[in-house]
Amino acid sequence: MAFDNLHLEKGMYRQTGKSFSQVLESLDPSENYRGTALEGSDAFQRQIKRFGIRLSGPGSDSVEKFFSTLESAVLFPEYVARTVRAGMEGSDVLDKIIATRTMIDAMDYRSIYTDPEAGELEPANVGEGARIPTTQIRSKDHLINLNKRGRMLVASYEAIRFQKLDLFAVTLRQIGAAIRKSLVSDAIGVLLDGDGNGNPAASYAIGTSPISGTAGSLSYEALCDFWARFDPYELDTMIVPTSVATGLLKRRSFRTPWRG
Repeated sequence: MAFDNLHLEKGMYRQTGKSFSQVLESLDPSENYRGTALEGSDAFQRQIKRFGIRLSGPGSDSVEKFFSTLESAVLFPEYVARTVRAGMEGSDVLDKIIATRTMIDAMDYRSIYTDPEAGELEPANVGEGARIPTTQIRSKDHLINLNKRGRMLVASYEAIRFQKLDLFAVTLRQIGAAIRKSLVSDAIGVLLDGDGNGNPAASYAIGTSPISGTAGSLSYEALCDFWARFDPYELDTMIVPTSVATGLLKRRSFRTPWRG
């Protein structure tokens, strides 16, 4: 089959505009395996099968299996990247607080926006021959500086060559989880302080209109007032300190909501 005949070399990581997996996929399209035992696998997974590398389970191979040939060694950086990404995907908090993802090749970024509070998104009744209201899409006033985060993984070959891949993967996923935590922290920072364009999220104080209650104490009524401020949007995610979360979960209204 095609995946058995691919020639793997390090230059596949340096093709402009393509990841290593995309290069493999272009050479060995997954659509060619429909109706076969390999349906559902991608080109990288088929290369892992080609070299008989067991990534997990009781028969998990050691790290040195990747380096048994020059071509199988080419797969190791992609294996590390995929395993780190698996750790990053362990929590879906970030996906719940961002609107979209944009891939760019630059150190800074300029976004676009409209002003829904000015009614720019609302459709209007338009009479025959009348002017149709417009929605203006603007670019932000300031560039958004992007953070660059990194962590170098350093280990001697002697230290890891005999380690089982499923054990090695635990460390890689921990690194991914730490990266994910940093990204969530960055996203929360933008919510609180804005992205440099004078656009932080609105803040409210308990006990100060429109939030009822007593300052320093979170009540169910205050939470309802806060929920109402999101109209016409839906409040579906809350990021709070552990102490606040446990306080909410202990409330009768959250434990037995069907009883009021």
